[in-house]
Amino acid sequence: MFKEHEGDLTERNAPPVRDAAQEAARILGHVIQCDGAHATIATTAAGNKSQEAGQWSVGKFISISLPNTRTVGLVHDVHVDGPWHEEADNRMLVHVDLIGEVRDGQDGARPVFDRGIAKYPHIGAIAHRIRQRDLAAIYEIGGDDAVPVGNLSQDESVSANVAMGRTLNRHFAVVGSTGVGKSSAVSLLLHKAIEARPNLRVLILDPHNEFASAFPDVSITLDSETLDLPFWMFRLEELVEVLYLGRDPIVEEVELLRDLIPAAKQENRGAGNVSLRRSSEPGGITADTPVPYRMADLMRILDDRMGMLDSKDLRPIYRALRQRLDAGMRDPRFRFMFGSRIIEDNITAAIGRIFRIPAQGKPVTCFQMAGMPSEVVNAVCSVLARLAFDLTLWGDGKIELLLLCEEAHRYMPVDPRMGFAPTRHALARIAKEGRKYGCYLGIVTQRPGELDPTIFSQCSTVFAMRLPNEQDQAIIRSAISDASASALAFLSSMGQRECIAFGDGVAATMRMKFEVLDRRYIPGSAVRDHTEDAVVQDIDLNTIVERMRSGGRDSISDEVWSNASVPGAPAAGGPEQRPSLARLSPYVDEPIRQERRPDGRLFG
Repeated sequence: MFKEHEGDLTERNAPPVRDAAQEAARILGHVIQCDGAHATIATTAAGNKSQEAGQWSVGKFISISLPNTRTVGLVHDVHVDGPWHEEADNRMLVHVDLIGEVRDGQDGARPVFDRGIAKYPHIGAIAHRIRQRDLAAIYEIGGDDAVPVGNLSQDESVSANVAMGRTLNRHFAVVGSTGVGKSSAVSLLLHKAIEARPNLRVLILDPHNEFASAFPDVSITLDSETLDLPFWMFRLEELVEVLYLGRDPIVEEVELLRDLIPAAKQENRGAGNVSLRRSSEPGGITADTPVPYRMADLMRILDDRMGMLDSKDLRPIYRALRQRLDAGMRDPRFRFMFGSRIIEDNITAAIGRIFRIPAQGKPVTCFQMAGMPSEVVNAVCSVLARLAFDLTLWGDGKIELLLLCEEAHRYMPVDPRMGFAPTRHALARIAKEGRKYGCYLGIVTQRPGELDPTIFSQCSTVFAMRLPNEQDQAIIRSAISDASASALAFLSSMGQRECIAFGDGVAATMRMKFEVLDRRYIPGSAVRDHTEDAVVQDIDLNTIVERMRSGGRDSISDEVWSNASVPGAPAAGGPEQRPSLARLSPYVDEPIRQERRPDGRLFG
C-alpha cells in the first residue's frame, strides 16, 4: 500500500571502527563556548571549497566527542567570523543546541541515546559529522509499538518511526498550511494506526467530504441525510444550541424547557401524571437523560400549562418557546433530528452504526459536513464527541476510539464569542480525560493560532508541516521544549510532505518526510480524478436553486407526497390530495388523531 524506504543498515549496526584517516576527515571543529543548553564551535572552510561548509548546514545534527560519550547537537546558526576570502580559509562560528548524548552499547551492541546532558563538552572538544548509527540511535523506538511513517530529512536511509501507542493514547495534532500534504499525512497516519491497532475505531469529522475516498474498503460514510441522531439523544445545552442557532438563549425559555422535557419523557414511558423524582433520586429523569420522548407530548404539555397560567405576564415566554420549537422542527437542516415519524428507543442501533460496533470489517466512519451550516455542525459534533467519550467510559476498556477533527479551528475556535460552546466542552473532556478510557483525539488544522489552546495543549505529539503565519508558528514554539525550539526555524520553508515531529510519540524532535502514499488513498483523489473520455453533463440550474432553497435536500417528490398518510384526507385525485406543509410537521410522530387539541385543532 505504501512506498517503503529501506536504508542500508550495515553501518548502523556494525561496531564503530576507529580508522585514523576516517576520523581526521570527520573532524570539523572545536568547542569554544558552552552553557547549559548551547555550544559554539569554531571551524574553517576553504573559500574555493565552500561545499565543505555544508556539513554545518542549519538543521543538521553534529557529534561532539567526549571520553565515554558523544554529545549530540542540532545546528541552528552558522556565520563567518569576518569577510569571506575566496582563496583562503574562512573562520566560521557554528551555534548548536545540545539535545542529548549517545553511549556505545556493551559488547558491540547498538549505541544508546539519552535525552538530556549528563556531562557537558569541554573547551576544545572535537566536533564532527554524526555517524549514521548514532543518528539512528537518536530516533530508535524499541518494542513492537514502533511504526515507520517516513524517513529523516538529514539522512533518507534512516527510518522515521513513531510510537503509535503513545501517539494515540496521549492525543496528537497535525498542523500545516493548505497544499503541503497535510491530508495525505493524516491518511497515512490513520492507515498505519488501523494496521497497528486492529481493534481501533475511527470517527472522522470531515468538513470537506474528502476522506471517504482515502478509506474505500474500511469505512462507511454518513452525512446529514443519512445520519440517524434523534433529538431525544441531545442534552439540553445541545438542543438549545439548535433552537437558538448559536445565539444567546433566553434564560426563562431554557428553564421552562428544563422542566417540560422530563415531563414529556415520563409521559412517553407511561408514567402519566406520576410526580417526577429529582435527578438526585434513584431513577430520576432529567432533561439530559437519553430517554425517548415525543415532540407532540412536549408541545401538548406546553399548551396545557400555558392554558392554566393565572398571570398573562408569562404567556409571551410560552408562546415564544413554542414558536421556536416549531421553527426548529420544520427547519430542513435539522431533519436528521426531527425527521423520524416513529419515536422508539433506537440508541443502541444508532450508536453502533456511528461508532462501528461491531466493525464488520469497516472500523472507520467518515461524517461529511461540507455545506452544513455552523449551527448543524456545532450540534452534531457536540453530540458525537460526547457519545464517543461516554461509550469508552462505560465500555470497561473494551473499546478504543479515535475522534479525528479535520479543520478543527472551525468548530473549536479560540474566541468563545464565536460560539460552539457545547462542542468545545465535549472535546475538551476527551482531551483531558479520554486517554484513561481509550478515547483518543486527533486534531488537524491549518490555523493553530485560531484553535482553542486548552485542547491543543493536550496533544502530546505534534506533526508540524509548513506554516508561513507567524502567529501559528508562535503557538507551535510554545508547545516544544526549549532544547529543540531551534528546529522550528524551518516551519516556513519546509517542502512537500515534510514536517517536524516532536512530543511523546517520537524519540526526539526530528525533521522528517512522510512516505509516498498510494494515489488510491489520497483524500479527495476520487473526487478530483477525471478521465479524458468524461462527458460534460448539462447543468440544471433550476434544480440547484431549488435545493438551495430547501436547505440542500431534494425537492419533495410525488412519491413522498403520495406516501404521506394523513388520516381524514380526501381520496387520491381530490383537491386536497397533497397535504399542506403544516400537516407534514416533522414532530408528528404518531397518528394525527392523537395530536389534536380538545377543540379539534392540530397541535403545531
